[in-house]
Amino acid sequence: MTPDSAVQLAKLGHTSVIQSGAGVKAGFSDAAYAAAGVEVLKDAKAVIAAADVIVKVRGPDAKELKTLGDGQTLISFFWPAQNPELLEAAAKKNLTVVAMDMVPRISRAQKMDALSSMANIAGYRAVMEAGNNFGRFFTGQVTAAGKVPPAKVLVVGAGVAGLAAVGTATSLGAIVYAFDVRPEVAEQIESMGANFVFLDFAEAQTDGAATGGYAAPSSPEFREAQLKKFRELAPEMDIVITTALIPGRPAPKLWTKDMVEMMKPGSVIVDLAAERGGNCDLTVPDEKIVTDNGVTVVGYTDFPSRMAAQASTLYSTNIRHMLTDLTPKKDGVIAHNMEDDVIRGATAAHMGAVTYPPPPPKIAAIAVQKPKEKAKELTPEERRSQEVAEFKAQTRNQFTLLAVGGGLMLLAGLYAPASFMSHFIVFVLAVFVGFQVIWNVSHSLHTPLMAITNAISSIIILGALMQIGSGSFLVILLAALSVFMAGINIFGGFMVTRRMLAMFQKS
Repeated sequence: MTPDSAVQLAKLGHTSVIQSGAGVKAGFSDAAYAAAGVEVLKDAKAVIAAADVIVKVRGPDAKELKTLGDGQTLISFFWPAQNPELLEAAAKKNLTVVAMDMVPRISRAQKMDALSSMANIAGYRAVMEAGNNFGRFFTGQVTAAGKVPPAKVLVVGAGVAGLAAVGTATSLGAIVYAFDVRPEVAEQIESMGANFVFLDFAEAQTDGAATGGYAAPSSPEFREAQLKKFRELAPEMDIVITTALIPGRPAPKLWTKDMVEMMKPGSVIVDLAAERGGNCDLTVPDEKIVTDNGVTVVGYTDFPSRMAAQASTLYSTNIRHMLTDLTPKKDGVIAHNMEDDVIRGATAAHMGAVTYPPPPPKIAAIAVQKPKEKAKELTPEERRSQEVAEFKAQTRNQFTLLAVGGGLMLLAGLYAPASFMSHFIVFVLAVFVGFQVIWNVSHSLHTPLMAITNAISSIIILGALMQIGSGSFLVILLAALSVFMAGINIFGGFMVTRRMLAMFQKS
């Protein structure tokens, strides 16, 4: 909890208590909490005794769990799959356990997705740690003292942490490569200025809706193809950042010992999966080691805590949104609705029963996307025949349009008076010119709606210009008004276009 989030919790009807000194390392003093209306208590025991809802970062250990009272609600990272005995003990004490690591990844729950919040920080911080341990610049330079090549960074896993690492490394000027088992994320990676590492292997992807939007295990054949690709890349990479995790399982081993031995001296590996065993064979949790060939392997498990103020701000916001859903009437009373997809998905124990694992969410999380077919490269003969066919079709349409239009004009001429026909011919010519000049403009430059309105304006302005020399004052006045109003639309369109183009200019 931060002082700002405490103010928001008060609007939900809740009163807050906090352990003295809990926010000091994140830059929040006891006085700041007191000023926000929070009661500052001496120790954790006093907080547990006073509160109905206990909010923590990490889950409780067995000793701490015993101090919790019957019917209390515990909100924290709990990892129920890794702590089945602790979960059973919590259920026996009639605790309601809301595991922030189990929030389903659906659109409505993004504001409570604490894993993504922390992963965002971890990805950014991983690049900072890599730079701190890397002996060269990230960006390439040409100086009087010599040429410095840019660093090559490989990010394994393009989830939230991976994309944060890709964005940070790219902004620092490195050449960034990224790999993910989902080929559809290639566009996201390339849009950030990085290179997607494609794997020549066809495998059906697991629907993200079945796993709550989290990663699922791959087949042994896919893993072998993956490792083969990484062995090709290992000698070239200066920095490797691994982020691959699968809920309820140890971290998959993706960067093996022989790959580390292939890397150049001074290279850095930052393993964001260290807490779950690590993606690298040589990772030591909570430690930084240097291998015999001079590669630094960083296995810290507290990357978000190394940016405590930012982590606290984001996590407290996730908690506040969770409590908002748990307090629908804003009366300070917790209403645990197990019919709600988000609350049900995050609840690991409730009313004396273990409720983990939850059923799949009713709303699809991340549906599998079909890979886009690559455009077929046409041979010169095929391209030539395609252009000839398009030209013939266009010519046919124009002749048909002229023939039909000419026929209608002749038919009208048989019955209409001569005075009407002179005006009618002007109208038809204006329509034709407007159609040809404006309608055929590519929609990449104009939206279809703008194309149609500009066509209508050109028809009006051409017709008005033809009539403005009339001998009748009324006709001249109406024609002048028509030119004026159509001109506003045309020149206004140019001004809007200029402003839209200016949005994409760095200057």
